[in-house]
Amino acid sequence: MRKLLNHELERKTVEQFRTSEKAPFIIVLDNVRSQSNVGSIFRTADAFLTEAIYLCGITSSPPHREIQKTALGATESVTWKYYSKTADAISELKGKGYKIIALEQTDESVVLQNLHIENDQRYALIFGHEVNGVDQEILNKCDLCAEIPQFGTKHSFNIAISVGIVLWELNKKRLPV
Repeated sequence: MRKLLNHELERKTVEQFRTSEKAPFIIVLDNVRSQSNVGSIFRTADAFLTEAIYLCGITSSPPHREIQKTALGATESVTWKYYSKTADAISELKGKGYKIIALEQTDESVVLQNLHIENDQRYALIFGHEVNGVDQEILNKCDLCAEIPQFGTKHSFNIAISVGIVLWELNKKRLPV
């Protein structure tokens, strides 16, 4: 076994990324406070060829040193928009036919592995504040909620970890791996 060298990884250029067919997911960050988390989410969105990231409320937007440090250049490849109100982002997405899914623990959440994904549907995935989660006003606008099963004493994952888990699972459902 030999570790691959960077030039052997066949990475896309920023231009190739921009013109590639994207996974039908937009990540919506509802008042995410940590700039390091935002940067990590950009990097994960790049890795999964995610359509875009919508940054809402108190969520910081590029360019910012802390975001850049963890994004490692992904702010240049991944399309993003800023909205002062998450509700405005959701209204726009609903108008474009996106199914709105919040990642949150609710009395009606679907366990992530049981979430059905349709190949001809586009999805907006709402992730909330690191402590308070997705705001109830935003949950009321969602088509459904999904949650990642957990088995330990804590009842949440770091948001950047959650985005990675969710994108992996949803892409697995759409594409043969």
